[in-house]
Amino acid sequence: MNPHDLSTTSLKPEPSQPRRFRIRTITAGVTLGEIAVNQAFETAVSFLQSARESFEREGFEVQTTRIATEPLAGYLATVEPSLALEAIQELDAAAVAAGLLLGLGPLIQQDRYDPGFASWASDLAGSTRNTSFSVVVAAPETGAHSKAAQTAAETIFAISQIAANGEANFRFAAAANIPAGTPFFPVAHHSGADSFALGLESAALVGEAFADHSELSTAPAKLQQVLEEALAGVDQVARKVANDTSRRFLGLDLSPAPGLDASIAAGIEALTGQPFGAPATVAACAAITRGLDRVQLTRCGYCGLMLPVLEDRVLAQRATEGTYGVRELLLYSSVCGTGLDVVPLPGETPMAVLQGLIVDVAALATRLRKPLAARLLPIPGKQAGETVDFDNPHLTASVVMPVA
Repeated sequence: MNPHDLSTTSLKPEPSQPRRFRIRTITAGVTLGEIAVNQAFETAVSFLQSARESFEREGFEVQTTRIATEPLAGYLATVEPSLALEAIQELDAAAVAAGLLLGLGPLIQQDRYDPGFASWASDLAGSTRNTSFSVVVAAPETGAHSKAAQTAAETIFAISQIAANGEANFRFAAAANIPAGTPFFPVAHHSGADSFALGLESAALVGEAFADHSELSTAPAKLQQVLEEALAGVDQVARKVANDTSRRFLGLDLSPAPGLDASIAAGIEALTGQPFGAPATVAACAAITRGLDRVQLTRCGYCGLMLPVLEDRVLAQRATEGTYGVRELLLYSSVCGTGLDVVPLPGETPMAVLQGLIVDVAALATRLRKPLAARLLPIPGKQAGETVDFDNPHLTASVVMPVA
């Protein structure tokens, strides 16, 4: 059967089939041309409503819809900061009303230190609900941005002070080599003609692939087989949506993001037979990445292994048990990964340490020519080893991780 021939098969899963994955996000890329709720924004809202209906009619669960704009850094340089903040608040209110998430892309793209950005960014994070943004700390054309890394570190600390348990940093990241069209937040941004891309919550498929499989050498082929079989229908619906709307389909970000009911760490443990962080974890991460690289579907974004500590119950449990730490997460990023993602850190982590972690992520991204990000959550009032819980329904309780 030709996987791109919509006429030869029904795409709707059988009602009795257990949920194997979700569409974490349909992300529409749009060029606003200004910081305002305009026709381009409204057109994207309408598209997302229609696209969601198309996928849900075929039995696919859609968790969120999102709009990613072109990087707004250029506009901020020409607009008085308080006026820019008001304009973004209006965009955020429109996103909330439409039931979607909004990504502004990088608000700083050059390698420069901006001493006023952290305070302004904390006001932005504190006065919006659904808006994400980033600072570029490495780019393919320029390499690592050490000055911007300082700005990002100060921003992370400032944002950590405005919400319980530092949760506001869920919507900010230091971005390294992130290409336009990546659907996952908070680093998503857009370039070119109107487009859309899909991000998946598919960690359960990794566990499925390795449920009765423990050979590292053949793991990539097994994972490729499972993913292509499970996700071909999503790719087909996306192509039909693109054809019906004349909006570019950029592809699937095949990164098998976990959810609180589906752990990527559990899939890795099924392959190694050991707790996450034990010897062979690096090899398993590399094998999964090779499997993702082999999948013959339209692809975009990271297409790497996500290890978000606070979004995965097994990862959080292993952090509590001390089977891995922040340095190990950096190591895993060298063979897979998307960087340091929702990592809970002590609230009084020194600024130099925050900056150092961001610089390390930027260095890895530059040396390996891959997209990575640092989404760090210093937890005010908490020290390493203490437990932290969150109001966010997508985050799990964990232990605050030491950085030394």
